[in-house]
Amino acid sequence: MSSETFIPYARPDIGEEEIRAVTNTLRSGWLTTGPVTFRFEEEFRKSVRAASALAVNSCTAGLHVALSALGIGPGDEVITTPLTFCSTVNVILETGAKPVLADVGRDLNLDPDAIRRAITFRTRAILPVHLAGLPCDMGAVWKIAEEHGLKVIEDAAHAAGAFYKGTPIGGGRSDAVAFSFYATKNLTTGEGGMVTSPDQGLHERMRILCLHGIGRDAWRRYTKEGNWYYEVVERGFKYNMSDIMASIGIQQLRKLERMTARRVEIASVYDRAFGEMAEVELPPRRENCRHCWHLYILRLHLDKLSIDRAQFFSEMHALGIGCSVHFIPIPLHPYYKTLNLADTWARALAEYPRLLSIPLYSKMTDDQVKRVIEAVRTIVVKSRQSTSYFVSSSADQRSLC
Repeated sequence: MSSETFIPYARPDIGEEEIRAVTNTLRSGWLTTGPVTFRFEEEFRKSVRAASALAVNSCTAGLHVALSALGIGPGDEVITTPLTFCSTVNVILETGAKPVLADVGRDLNLDPDAIRRAITFRTRAILPVHLAGLPCDMGAVWKIAEEHGLKVIEDAAHAAGAFYKGTPIGGGRSDAVAFSFYATKNLTTGEGGMVTSPDQGLHERMRILCLHGIGRDAWRRYTKEGNWYYEVVERGFKYNMSDIMASIGIQQLRKLERMTARRVEIASVYDRAFGEMAEVELPPRRENCRHCWHLYILRLHLDKLSIDRAQFFSEMHALGIGCSVHFIPIPLHPYYKTLNLADTWARALAEYPRLLSIPLYSKMTDDQVKRVIEAVRTIVVKSRQSTSYFVSSSADQRSLC
């Protein structure tokens, strides 16, 4: 299968504007954190209606610096989801705190009832993940946090362009929200991320921790004071974003609405095509929220198929369609088994064997979308346990209040 005919599950939407922006930055002579990074922070802050925004070199860095700035550390517990990438849990461990895995709901996001059951006297924070770009039930999360005096740090790695009840993810009531700009994300800088916060004091502490704990960063020191003096005021990290990355990010941000609209359009086409197949379950939506469709996750009804997910995956690949799985639950990885995490994630483990992420990205052509649909249909028809399944509409199954 040639690279020209194979459809990957993700592809960045990069154009001439990003190439020109990078070239201009290279020619400027300032490559690391500087004027372009600060411009990106300001444009992103305004786009999500946040009080502050800090550009970092990954979402992982953003989560870690937020937890650290909030004083999360040894003896503390942070509640998060078992259905996430390992970085969500690793940043908790890096602070010396203990990750506590609460189960997911039928939307595959953290279940508020499971959060309540997981709270102990050691709980300091809740770390929800907006899986696939579908906002969590943040109203419930914030209510629980207020009742118990907990911090909330959102993992919005998938959620650039998503809205929760009219407010962009990143501009709500959480203490901090971390975004990923990895190559596969809706908005990319190659690598990179952003942390927003409504708390200016927290933002300033995160900015200091982000660059070695130095009280003033190099660009502002050079342009405003022109001297060599700096002070390390805390033990910090090396998490800053470069102007090269930021120059890509500014152009990506300016076309995020267009890219999101195309993702929504493709997801709607998929919904119509797969809604009549009882062998698959459509991804959920949440009322009064905008799903930004970072991923389109089909859930296979394995009891209605003669093959398992691995075989389905292989057959999609043979037909020239790239797929992925989001995610292998945290408790199934060998390392996390050594941590003796409480067994409270039955639903996440039950959902995992039937999860399949199919291609969805803004540069997909209509013909590519049709090819993906035809591949799923071909495999389903060939693998049916029975030929009598038909569902006229699956809207009721995926609508969440």
